[in-house]
Amino acid sequence: MTTRPNSSAHGRRALAAGALALSGALTLSACGSSDSGSGPGSRSGATHVVKTAMGDVRVPVAPKRVVVLDTAELDSAVTLGVKPVGATHVEASKGFPSYLPKDKVAGIKDVGEMLNPNMEAIAALHPDVILTSKIRHAAKYDQLKEIAPTVMTETTGYPWQKNFQTHADALGKKAEARKAVAEYEAHAAKVTAAVGGPEKAKATKVNVLRFVEGADIRLYGEQTYIATLLKDVGLGRPALAAKAKDGFSYDLSPEKIDLADADVIFRATYGDPAKAKETRTTGSGLWKSMDAVKKGNVHTVDDELWIQGIGYTAAAKILDQMRAALTG
Repeated sequence: MTTRPNSSAHGRRALAAGALALSGALTLSACGSSDSGSGPGSRSGATHVVKTAMGDVRVPVAPKRVVVLDTAELDSAVTLGVKPVGATHVEASKGFPSYLPKDKVAGIKDVGEMLNPNMEAIAALHPDVILTSKIRHAAKYDQLKEIAPTVMTETTGYPWQKNFQTHADALGKKAEARKAVAEYEAHAAKVTAAVGGPEKAKATKVNVLRFVEGADIRLYGEQTYIATLLKDVGLGRPALAAKAKDGFSYDLSPEKIDLADADVIFRATYGDPAKAKETRTTGSGLWKSMDAVKKGNVHTVDDELWIQGIGYTAAAKILDQMRAALTG
């Protein structure tokens, strides 16, 4: 760090001390310490290479002190039986996702808001691996890798099943991952059977809407987390879903909400309902004239679970709710 020419000697000493303190914290976390609680693999120096969006990264074979920086990574860890020592929270929520079992998240240190994690708080936990994605924290990668080996997937959401395998590799939990995938596939097949089999499922057109504070209403496209669950059950999608920008969402105003009509609609809200245009939209005559609304086939779902969760633990709960809605 460069100081101004008129800085005092005292100021220079204070800045140097601060830099050394942070450097020391980063060095300790990167190298490990006798009381860090790292697993046997870390202490013995045994490592393996994980392929990531940032290239090959060498991680301990059995990491015990894991920090996760987004909801998908937290879901993956919980699914695989790993309790992170630290995790971020989503800005609009309080604490960690409520759909996760309380005993699985109790004691996890909150290391800040997801888009702006606290580096000193992360370093203080002496992690032996950090899980996140390039789309979230590419700009912070150099800082993060100084703290601990950092495993980044390219993005989050749509490639969640592929990302889960990367997380499992980084955590040394490939066997547990195979079990989770098998259970999910069996669960999805049961939902397909419950709604009347593959043909009836395909004939049932389903849309997922999200009212977002400060943004247009989102009709989720094919390349999203929730769309993969609909696809794995074999449910049909209205043609508009295929027109989503970059496969993510087709954005609608309240005045065009009738374009989102389908046999079944699941809707979630992020933020204040009034600011997210939910109140205005669902109170309109246009909304009330939609077939799904008139037939009682619109189901309000938890945004934290259906949209933010992104993982196999979330998926199990979503499949149960989906089955209840489609067969009720």
